[in-house]
Amino acid sequence: MAEQTARRASRYSWGADEHLVVQIDEEMSLAANFRAMAISKALAAQNLAGIQDICPANASLLIRFDPDRLEPEKLENIVRTIEDEVVYHELALRTRLLEIPVWYGDPFTREVGAKFRDRHQRPQGSDLEYAMAELGLSSLDEFVERHCGSPWLVSMVGFVAGLPFMFQMVERQRQIELPKYLRPRTETPKLTLGHGGCFACIYSVKGAGGYQMFGITPLPIYDPRQRHEAFRDSMVLFRPGDIVKFRPIGQAEYHELEAAAERGEDVYRSVPVDFELNDFLADPDACNARLLGALDVD
Repeated sequence: MAEQTARRASRYSWGADEHLVVQIDEEMSLAANFRAMAISKALAAQNLAGIQDICPANASLLIRFDPDRLEPEKLENIVRTIEDEVVYHELALRTRLLEIPVWYGDPFTREVGAKFRDRHQRPQGSDLEYAMAELGLSSLDEFVERHCGSPWLVSMVGFVAGLPFMFQMVERQRQIELPKYLRPRTETPKLTLGHGGCFACIYSVKGAGGYQMFGITPLPIYDPRQRHEAFRDSMVLFRPGDIVKFRPIGQAEYHELEAAAERGEDVYRSVPVDFELNDFLADPDACNARLLGALDVD
């Protein structure tokens, strides 16, 4: 994975009068995503008058600013200086590891998937069965092991409120990669675990979608009422840089956790962790084992 550490020249462009876009790379990689997060964090720390929002994405960041308070040329020079400084520092995160329980092959996503087979690459069967066939896996247990056996990095949050995009933290050749539906669905159950390209996601609300549907989680990830302690600081659970550990559950535990979450009980498991990009690139499996073990000693 050493090639991921090589720096490519970022592309700076303007969106009308109020937005600066920094495109770090054409494709997603952990190195590109780390640079986007590091630049965003360093820029926010400067607390510049005129900056209204900073949005890091998979391999880019978007800055919204007031040109009457901050000149575009000055902003670009500041961001370029920050980017140069970021390159010469070891990229590391003090972040969270969150455990997300998933009922794989649940009846809710299967029922919805059956309604939209005319929009799918494989009209027969389910999305999970399509994924297993594409990946050369012979059983659901084998698929679940491949999906849950490594952590996932939240690379960005968006599309709809609170929806996380998650990048599997393994070598490229071991990543789960699957196409989206040929045509998007007009329905996706709330809290569906989806997958498109190399990204996993969790649909925070019921709505349209085109990712393959693998299962469903009982834990809310978007809570406008902020009833749970996990939403004390934000109505959105996930933040860019979070690391996710999926845990398979069955029907009984799904309904137990769903009811507990509805009662406002503490159903979220998370621990602080340190993640250094160079450590991961040197030995992904060892780094992942250390990360995933953090919840076991909590």
